[in-house]
Amino acid sequence: MAEATKSSSISKNATSIKLLAVPLAVVLVVVMLVVPLPSFILDILITINITAAMLVLLTAMNVKKPLEFSVFPTLLLMLTVFRLALNVSATRLVLLHAYAGVVIQSFGHFVIGGSVLVGLVVFLILIIIQFVVITSGSGRVAEVAARFTLDAMPGKQMAVDGELASQLITAEQAKQRRQEISEEADFYGAMDGASKFVRGDAIAAIVITLINLLGGFAVGVLQHHDSFSQAVSTYSTLSVGDGLVSQIPALLLSLSTGIIVTRAAGEDDFGGNVLGQLSQYRRVVRTAAAVIFILGLLPGLPKLPFLLVGGVLFILASRLPGDVEIPEEVITETLLPPPPSPDAPAQLAKEAKVMPLELELGLDVIDLVDPRKRGDLLERVKGLRRALAHELGIVIPPIHAKDNDQLAPTHYAFRIHGVQVAEGEAPPGLLLAVGDGLEHINGIDTRDPAYGGRAKWVSPELRYRATVTGATVVERSAVVTTHLAEVIRKYAGELLTRQDVKLLLDSVKTEHPVAIEEMAAANITLGHIQNVLRNLLEEQIPVKDLVRIIEAVTDQAVTQVRDMDSLTEAARMVLGPQITALYARNAVINAIVLEPVIEQDLLSHIQVTDHGRYLGNSAEELEQLINLIQNTYSSVENSGKIPVLICSSYIRPALRRLLHTRLPNLKIISAAEVASTAKINTIGVIYHAATTKV
Repeated sequence: MAEATKSSSISKNATSIKLLAVPLAVVLVVVMLVVPLPSFILDILITINITAAMLVLLTAMNVKKPLEFSVFPTLLLMLTVFRLALNVSATRLVLLHAYAGVVIQSFGHFVIGGSVLVGLVVFLILIIIQFVVITSGSGRVAEVAARFTLDAMPGKQMAVDGELASQLITAEQAKQRRQEISEEADFYGAMDGASKFVRGDAIAAIVITLINLLGGFAVGVLQHHDSFSQAVSTYSTLSVGDGLVSQIPALLLSLSTGIIVTRAAGEDDFGGNVLGQLSQYRRVVRTAAAVIFILGLLPGLPKLPFLLVGGVLFILASRLPGDVEIPEEVITETLLPPPPSPDAPAQLAKEAKVMPLELELGLDVIDLVDPRKRGDLLERVKGLRRALAHELGIVIPPIHAKDNDQLAPTHYAFRIHGVQVAEGEAPPGLLLAVGDGLEHINGIDTRDPAYGGRAKWVSPELRYRATVTGATVVERSAVVTTHLAEVIRKYAGELLTRQDVKLLLDSVKTEHPVAIEEMAAANITLGHIQNVLRNLLEEQIPVKDLVRIIEAVTDQAVTQVRDMDSLTEAARMVLGPQITALYARNAVINAIVLEPVIEQDLLSHIQVTDHGRYLGNSAEELEQLINLIQNTYSSVENSGKIPVLICSSYIRPALRRLLHTRLPNLKIISAAEVASTAKINTIGVIYHAATTKV
């Protein structure tokens, strides 16, 4: 118990030290600007400054992605202020005592080597390297990276939302990805500002060194009465030494900044990536060795260094593994079986086979399914199949993708059982903007292929601008995936095969064997269930509640009225709450209803055939009824509401067959399907007076 208490106390003390260490260091840096420091303390702080800069550089080289060193911008600011505080303390000691510690004096004597001019030249070269080359370049890279990261932020967040909607990632992964996107934007924005610190630090170093030189000469000659040559020798040595001990860590930090802002995320650190990527092609290293070796043989050039370097490089190349590129013909010959003869019966049968669901791609759209070009369409489609299977309650068949040179290069098409049912376009290098504010954006006018709304194809540079104006900007692969989802929902009934129904019934049998036994006893076949499910799916009603559908169909079959319309209507009755939820808004259904006289007249003309129920009214009467319903539906839709037509369950199948072609978006439900929790808001009535012959 005592040991546990002691351990807990030590842990709390360590935590307290961590919390106080950084604020205390910041306060000490500020104190250094105004309080004189002894030369011995200054020597220690200068050594700490060089060590910290070296530690930051090595850390920057070992991180695998910039966000692993997210504290770098703030750390860069603090080290810069710390170094400037050391400059102020060193300047104070130089001007007061003509001595600023052993470190500064040693650096001055070592680099100058007895020549003040040499020391100044070396110092100026270091300044030029840092200011003109590293600082300027890293500052520009940080600025561009910050701008592009902020511009791409909305698109990345939408991509995460799309992957979450397609169930490619979990909600927790989506949350983490959004946090990483936000942190990346904050990091590059901070780096853009931090690069200005480095630039300002280089300018300050030049100014401080000039102050040390000129101020030292003035103090030495006027106050200490030194000779001019003695003042030049003393203060130039100290000024150059002070400049060098400041510029070495400054150069290391500037180099760290350049490495961080130019670093791309990878699976290895900087050193591993450099060695791995430079050494992955043996023939390239050998070619470089041969060129250097040949240069050593040319007359007039020194032979020893070129021959030595060329020989060492050639030996290293011999120890490298073979080139990573493998010729395609080698892959074909060694890894793939020989292609079958195009005239072989098996090959002909395979080519003639009709796939349930196909995606055909134009030549300029193939990149969407090419992982080497970052094409993620196939992965999105996999997630979409899972999501739609959960939504609709059926097995979604695999989507077979292939190219088609008969399509326009930027177009794609969907085929159901070999018949093309939809087509769209996805121009390479563009994004689709959908929604408001499109008139303020330059782009190619088009229509949303999935929903038919107004849209524009825009360049990636306009992504942020389109988002600000209120538009939704999506990637090409997301456009195709969304379009595919609508095609599957529309044609789900045609995609449902008997084998799929067999799989569904087998899953029901494991948990509800009685339902399957009663179905068999009522002589309900696999075909009956398939047709009922198809009828439901054609009206975009999910069939997830398969057990209750089977029970309803079985109960209806017992009554000896077992035509497909009766079986389907029985299933719709038990799915009433689910159907109501599809069309109700805030528990209210906006409805168009038939006048009782019209409904009774239609009921008296119902004809029951082997293919279902049909209206037996004259063609003129049916045309008048269609026009009246169409006009009423259009007027209600123009008012901003989406109505459904409510009628009796017996005439509902026949009325849907009549209206489906002319009014495909009009949903028709029976009054018996409306849940008790929903309220019917009648916004249109079909009166007999308008159709006197009906």
